[in-house]
Amino acid sequence: MSTQIVNGFSRLSREEKIKWLENNFLTDPNDISAQLYSFLHQDCQVQKVLDGFSENTICNFPMPYGLAPNFLIDGKMYCVPMVIEESSVVAAASSAAKYWAERGGFHTEILGTVKVGQLHFKRAHFDTKDSMGANFINTVLEQYADALEAFFVDYDSLPDEKRDVQIIMAILSNHTPECVVRASVSCPVSELGTSGNGMLAEKMAEKFRVAVQIARNDPYRATTHNKGIYNGVDVVGLATGNDFRAVEAAGHTYAAMSGQYKSLSQCEIEDGIFRFWLEIPLALGTVGGLTSLHPLAKLSLQILGNPGAEELMRIIASVGLAQNFAAVRSLVTTGIQKGHMKMHLLNILNHLNADQPEIEKAYAFFADKTISYAAVRTFLESMRVPVS
Repeated sequence: MSTQIVNGFSRLSREEKIKWLENNFLTDPNDISAQLYSFLHQDCQVQKVLDGFSENTICNFPMPYGLAPNFLIDGKMYCVPMVIEESSVVAAASSAAKYWAERGGFHTEILGTVKVGQLHFKRAHFDTKDSMGANFINTVLEQYADALEAFFVDYDSLPDEKRDVQIIMAILSNHTPECVVRASVSCPVSELGTSGNGMLAEKMAEKFRVAVQIARNDPYRATTHNKGIYNGVDVVGLATGNDFRAVEAAGHTYAAMSGQYKSLSQCEIEDGIFRFWLEIPLALGTVGGLTSLHPLAKLSLQILGNPGAEELMRIIASVGLAQNFAAVRSLVTTGIQKGHMKMHLLNILNHLNADQPEIEKAYAFFADKTISYAAVRTFLESMRVPVS
């Protein structure tokens, strides 16, 4: 391991960076270079674009790029691109999308599109339309700061001791309580259908409502509950080249605006109608930045019909609600781990180097059994015992 400071690392070529890594931080560098180079894009021009997104890049880190079809949102059908490594998320979103498409789909309402910039000490508000607007807002705020400082220096009516004004900072705020969208689903309780474990609609609906209410009152549960929402929100944000970290930070702040961290979604049952909805801040962009440069981000927006920022807000909020619905429904019926581990079975088999015949036999064997890493390993070992 190197204990020396490296200077000028960013100016090294890709090959030089990888060689430095091998020499200083890899105990067994054999084949490391080949692995890294294998993840480079075969099109040199595309790779040049990807390299430009960050600093000190040595290769790409691939993530699964999947599709969730059947999202009926405000009467329009969407196929939603999702980028995520968690195996059950796309399946859950797709299942919930089809479920609600058969019951009228998702309905949305834009509650505001204003972002906030802060010049300490003065607030400024911006509506950046289809651009997320971070660079624009920050540029304007810095110009505000320069002008304000000059005003205090040049304003003759101020005493000398009041002219020495120091601007602390000028930056946009990722807290966007005025850039919010609501997504909702509803149907008669009787139309919710029987759950996979045979639970009747009325019981499922009430357990679902109570589960959401728990997340409205218990911050421990709310944290995991909202994580499930962002399983849907983040992955579409990433697929469309948006800053999902800023989006999630805004959402968690919004969830705590009452003084207690709460679920972002709510549920009620009134007069036999089941209603489930979500209000979430989403400051998104569909022009400029990564959305215009990343080839798959551009493809994602094309798949979605090249939406403007408001339409993308509606789509992403609906996906977050679908993900939340699927998770809570599993929790109050069959339990979430059964479905999750079935989706995870292939990952376990690949980790244990199972071939295709072993994979097929494992799927048949575990169709009605509890899945765990140990159980799958034992099953494979029993198949691999040589016949004497």
